[in-house]
Amino acid sequence: MQALLDRALKTVMERGTLRVTGPDGLMRQYGDGTGTPVNIRVKTQGAAARIAADADLYLGECYMDGTLDVTGGTTIYDALALLMDNGQTYRLPRMAKAVYAVRKALKRVDQYNPVGKAKSNVAHHYDLSGALYDLFLDRDRQYSCAYFETDDGSLEDAQLAKKRHLAAKLDIKPGMKVLDIGSGWGGLGLYIAEICGAEVTGVTLSEEQHKLSNERAQQRGVANQVQFLLKDYRHLAQKFDRIVSVGMFEHVGVGHFKEFFGKVNGLLKDDGIAVLHSINRSDGPGATSAWIKKYIFPGGYIPALSEVLPYIEKAGLYVTDIEILRLHYARTLREWGARFAAHRGRARDLYDERFCRMWEFYLAASECAFRYAGMNNFQIQFVKNQHVLPFTRNYMIEEEERLRDIDSRLPRFKSVPAE
Repeated sequence: MQALLDRALKTVMERGTLRVTGPDGLMRQYGDGTGTPVNIRVKTQGAAARIAADADLYLGECYMDGTLDVTGGTTIYDALALLMDNGQTYRLPRMAKAVYAVRKALKRVDQYNPVGKAKSNVAHHYDLSGALYDLFLDRDRQYSCAYFETDDGSLEDAQLAKKRHLAAKLDIKPGMKVLDIGSGWGGLGLYIAEICGAEVTGVTLSEEQHKLSNERAQQRGVANQVQFLLKDYRHLAQKFDRIVSVGMFEHVGVGHFKEFFGKVNGLLKDDGIAVLHSINRSDGPGATSAWIKKYIFPGGYIPALSEVLPYIEKAGLYVTDIEILRLHYARTLREWGARFAAHRGRARDLYDERFCRMWEFYLAASECAFRYAGMNNFQIQFVKNQHVLPFTRNYMIEEEERLRDIDSRLPRFKSVPAE
């Protein structure tokens, strides 16, 4: 069994130094010997066999159950970064390629997300204890890619900048009706209501998010201006001046893209503007990681632009702006990972050691995917009528500065772990 893992690592590793101590106690080295060595220990023959057969699923599982560990000052991030960086050469073992091809062929089955199933998939991740999310997110609980305007900006600065950046693209006027599809814990909806003066409807399938977002609206005195509904966007019928969706599209599933954009078309007024913010796979259509699908985001899928744009066009919508955020999510995840590590003991008190190892692997693997595996974010602006927008995109820059002047005068919340 160890021989299979040895052969797989010889295939993958071209550069850097990976040292693997196997179940027999012997250390084997892979790569070209450059860089700081990364040290891994595989404790059982079963773990070696599983990782060799399907690293996409079992590398994470073995780390969770402790049959794979990192040693000698190495972190799980270090190990994943080295492996993914080498993975860019696409010199993957034959078995790994075959397994991935099968997953890619079956992705429409995996991502079948009718209304009821979509809600249970969301609950799997987003209805975890709110105290967990407070350990690593900013105070506003923004759980999507931040927008870092400067090299030394904080996570809080960058999450505020993300909301401002999106609001500027929506070109919102006071009194407009705005829909936030996948409204999370309410941060973006509250910003649009308070700073832009709009009437906001947010929809989420998470009971925990729904409860907290409405509590926040009450506490801030804008419950008459913003409402958050526990409802699938497919059940809405009202027309909106503006529609925004951030970090929700990854839960739609490729088989539902036509349904999504058809519904957005039906909800958007003829002179309306919509902005979609999603993770993007830059190397074209693929399949969701088996480990991510099983443990983190069941039913989820990161789309490629080439998969999304045809459905926007077929829905009768007009793409007016596309922006790619390249390494912003890698930096966001680096911040989340550091905060989680700083409060890991509290996470273990909430759940257990296995959960903590799962969450460490999730945050580290996600960051590495953005640094080494071609993941980024897109923001697509689209309309029904191309004449509703100013002639150049300078209005976005001007609006962003106007919003900055307003939100910079508001009290800023410091992110602290949940009490």
